[in-house]
Amino acid sequence: MNNAERVQPLNNLKNRDVLTLLDFTAEEIHDLLHLAESLKEDKKSRPVHPLLEGKSLGMIFENASTRTRVSFETGMTQLGGHALFLSPRDMQIGRGEPVKDTANVLSRYVDGIMIRTNSHETVEELAAHADVPVINALTDAYHPCQALADLLTIKEHKGKLKGLKTAFVGDGNNVAHSFLIACLKAGMEASLAVPKGYEPDEEIWKEIEKTAKHHQAALTLTYSPQEAVKDADVIYTDVWASMGFEEEQGTREKDFSGFQINETLCADADPSFLFMHCLPAHRGEEVSAGIIDGIHSVVYDEAENRLHAQKALLASIM
Repeated sequence: MNNAERVQPLNNLKNRDVLTLLDFTAEEIHDLLHLAESLKEDKKSRPVHPLLEGKSLGMIFENASTRTRVSFETGMTQLGGHALFLSPRDMQIGRGEPVKDTANVLSRYVDGIMIRTNSHETVEELAAHADVPVINALTDAYHPCQALADLLTIKEHKGKLKGLKTAFVGDGNNVAHSFLIACLKAGMEASLAVPKGYEPDEEIWKEIEKTAKHHQAALTLTYSPQEAVKDADVIYTDVWASMGFEEEQGTREKDFSGFQINETLCADADPSFLFMHCLPAHRGEEVSAGIIDGIHSVVYDEAENRLHAQKALLASIM
């Protein structure tokens, strides 16, 4: 079977919403990664694969974006479709139109809706009323598309997922939530190190614990970054003050003292560990320049894989 024949959408995911990876089985995630790999390889010889020819994706952005916008828009082009950038200041939703009305109207124009917003409840409401698939491109609770790209990157560099140890060091935020869920469903051991007061959302953590138990995967929450990174195959961090928390920058810099990913902290990790960051990054804050720009860093591969993982999602659900 040649690669072109293997590049087929996952029909069992047709019309599925992508709100959180909690809603996807380990097998579905594995199949999405396999499709992403095939699409990435196929792109070398066939820049456009018309799986979504004639279809449109509406992209609602309430926040600034580099990787999310460019990867989704480019992905739709490479699949033969079309993407529309929709800013709240250019839409009636920005002037108070109910999410229900926006969902119903957009469903009559486009074949899928992607939204990057703050409130996860907004995405859930949009999905509840839309007649087309809705993709969560980032909320304050989850970042599932980033986590799929993360798994794809780890698999490319390590040749496997199951059995690896991952460590997320920093804020117990949306990126951490989705990364832990993805790792546990892939059969990896997952550690989360946070400063006191920056633990993950309590209800989401309960779901993460259930996921670990279901997949018989080790899960640790610690206040010691040294404990988390010991023997780790993958070390991940994010900015200390995420979008919406900029006013807390000074306080967070003090609270996160000792949580910087640097050469000293990484000394006890596996010698061939990968460093990952969803970007944008602040060198000298959450990560040293020597680590993010060094031999262990795969942050640009990780960013590129947003394109390929999302193409697999788009091709399958639309």
